[in-house]
Amino acid sequence: MLSSVSGSRLLRRSRLPQCWQTQGYNGSSRYSGALSTFIRTQSLTTTKRTRPSPLQSQCTSLQIIPRRNAQVQTSEPETQNANANPATHYIPPQTGLIASLPKSWIPYAELVRLDKPTGTYYLFFPTLFSTLLAAPMAPNVTPIHVLGTVALFFSGALIMRGAGCAINDLWDRNLDPHVERTKFRPIARGALSPKKAVLFTGSQLLAGLGVLVSFPSQCLWYGIPSMPLVVAYPLAKRVTHYPQAVLGLAFSWGAIMGFPALGVDLLSNNDALMAAGALYTSCVAWTVLYDMIYAHMDIKDDMKAGIKSIALRHDKDTKAILTGLATVQVGLLGAAGVAAGCGPVFFIGSCGSAILSLGLMIWKVQLKNVRNCWWWFVNGCLITGGGISLGLLGDDEGPSEPESTLQ
Repeated sequence: MLSSVSGSRLLRRSRLPQCWQTQGYNGSSRYSGALSTFIRTQSLTTTKRTRPSPLQSQCTSLQIIPRRNAQVQTSEPETQNANANPATHYIPPQTGLIASLPKSWIPYAELVRLDKPTGTYYLFFPTLFSTLLAAPMAPNVTPIHVLGTVALFFSGALIMRGAGCAINDLWDRNLDPHVERTKFRPIARGALSPKKAVLFTGSQLLAGLGVLVSFPSQCLWYGIPSMPLVVAYPLAKRVTHYPQAVLGLAFSWGAIMGFPALGVDLLSNNDALMAAGALYTSCVAWTVLYDMIYAHMDIKDDMKAGIKSIALRHDKDTKAILTGLATVQVGLLGAAGVAAGCGPVFFIGSCGSAILSLGLMIWKVQLKNVRNCWWWFVNGCLITGGGISLGLLGDDEGPSEPESTLQ
């Protein structure tokens, strides 16, 4: 008896594929493998005129009922929900500096990009260039004075870069949720209200003003005109394909500030004025160059959201534009060195390293690869900026002091 029962079960299982085909199920639907099935037995209904065959009776008694709300498939629904409501699927940082902060501080730290310091470095390098370039031209300046000035500039760059990011996110709070890279920013995901962000930004601007007044008084008059440029950059993305030019004007302002910070009067010293002007324009070209690479990371989302950028405008000839910008940057950097009376160490170290690093970056960067663009954006900052700084630091061919006359 047991053998007959087992044989009957094996016969029914062997006929299951035929039953599925009769019911219209081919075994390849999207529920196969991921969704569980169960078998429901129905009562057979027969008529006197037609006698069902054994195979038909098996097929009508077996139906496959898929679980339509199965929890096994998570990848597709999670992706859809993440796009619809990013705040639901936001995951706080698990490592790094921000992860060690109190939970209530994390949105503010993310707002100022505390975990992404590259922007701070890009804002700091022009101030470092100008300080080192102005040092040989400054009267009675000591290394300690230069070091203290550099430290103040770095703290100012850290604060003002955070304020600039907050202003940018306030402008873009309705656009960021539609861009993959920015949809988890604090304001975009609802972790910070615009009111709280405005208050926090105001405190940052006050802190930046405190750093500014720590410099000589003339720096105040040179520094204040940069604020409209900081505010205008997010707006420029809506009205022009060249918002990177506005960003360059704002981010490069520090190329002017090193001269008055060390007591060099630009209005009375023509050489210093020429050097500061050439250095400032060189840094503007550098900013447009690296931000054009940065813009390629968002080019698809920017197109959908209606955000304008130089990457969209010149997508097909980006590397030619980058090469032109690099040529302008290095040429004006050399002009600044000539005006400031720099020696061969500057031209070999600063200009030479800039040519090599920029040329390598333009050659190697893969504009259609987001990760590769990010790598060059981050590391290109340190390679190019560090090379220029070392060349300036190693140059000691400033104007010679007048020799004392013998009485």
